[in-house]
Amino acid sequence: MRLKTLMFAMALSFAPLAAQAACGGSFPGFIQNLKAEAISKGHDKATVDRFFAGVRQSQSVLKADRNQGMFQRPFLDFSRNLISDARLKKGQQLGRQYDAIFDRIERQYGVSRGVILAFWAFETAYGSYQGDFNTANALVTLAHDCRRPALFRPQVFAALELFERGDFDPATTTGAWAGEIGMVQMLPRDIIENGIDGDGDGHVRLKTSAPDALMSGAAMLADFGWRKGEPWIQEVRMPKDFDWSQTGIHITKPIRDWAAMGVNARNGSLAQNLSGSIILPQGHKGPAFVTYPNFNVYFDWNQSFTYVVTAAYFATLIEGAPKMTKGSPDKGLTGQQMQALQKKLQARGHDVGKVDGILGARTRIAVQKEQKRLGLPADAWPTAALLNSL
Repeated sequence: MRLKTLMFAMALSFAPLAAQAACGGSFPGFIQNLKAEAISKGHDKATVDRFFAGVRQSQSVLKADRNQGMFQRPFLDFSRNLISDARLKKGQQLGRQYDAIFDRIERQYGVSRGVILAFWAFETAYGSYQGDFNTANALVTLAHDCRRPALFRPQVFAALELFERGDFDPATTTGAWAGEIGMVQMLPRDIIENGIDGDGDGHVRLKTSAPDALMSGAAMLADFGWRKGEPWIQEVRMPKDFDWSQTGIHITKPIRDWAAMGVNARNGSLAQNLSGSIILPQGHKGPAFVTYPNFNVYFDWNQSFTYVVTAAYFATLIEGAPKMTKGSPDKGLTGQQMQALQKKLQARGHDVGKVDGILGARTRIAVQKEQKRLGLPADAWPTAALLNSL
């Protein structure tokens, strides 16, 4: 969930109860409730009726929402699945093809081209597959579902606003299962707030216009707080005697302090004027990175730690960084073992969020604390040894 969208959803929770429809219940009744709220917001009744006329509940959207097992994969496996030499070469070729657009993005928003190209690659394979879920059905289905209604309900009304502008057709607009549209996959509210007409035709066409999509993605990152011209991630070499309990995105120090502790850039030099964190996606025997403030902006785009690290790393590859040193990490846990670990961590009083078999930020922090307590290398990478010790 994107941070700005989450903040909007939280604000919605304080709105008068009359303006908030309960999730669940009869789907046709839910549609009627949405229509009544839209009219109360000032939308024309005939327009509202046309927008919702063909909307249907989508079981395939619900199935996709519950089936996100790919995020259980460890970083090296996940990145191997998403990054190939062909995808890298394609990104660099597109960077040259749209050089004028990327120059404009870098001047206007300060977002480096590799960052946008990596999202373009991962979200839609550079626009070649943008999703075939009906967007209106997806948004209303997820708003009706009681898992995250506060996130998706506002997106329904944003799609209605795009419909009124002539930039959304509820019958034919398709995209990702979660309602995102276009080459870089943006939700309707993001399009309203950050959509850019990059090709000058008077419309924001994220599905068919690469300039529109690339400019809009950059504008959204800038809106999330991207700092102009600054790096985001960099591979580093770690000293063997390092205190691994100091690693993790929740621990930030001036880069000069990390350098004083023996951390060195594998390629180029560290940005000594910034602050950052040291992350070990698969523990102290695997690759190591220093993350800069812009890295945190990635989580406003996607909250998966593994996705974010992979996207950030791929962006550096597109811009010429060498491939990472993979090392030889200790074998991780299966999804079932990870769930067992999360339950044991919960029993010890740790907040790991949902027991889902995914090594998220809260689970990593809990793992690191238990590793330190047990005298294990506190690198936040859970192994069978930790599971057995607990």
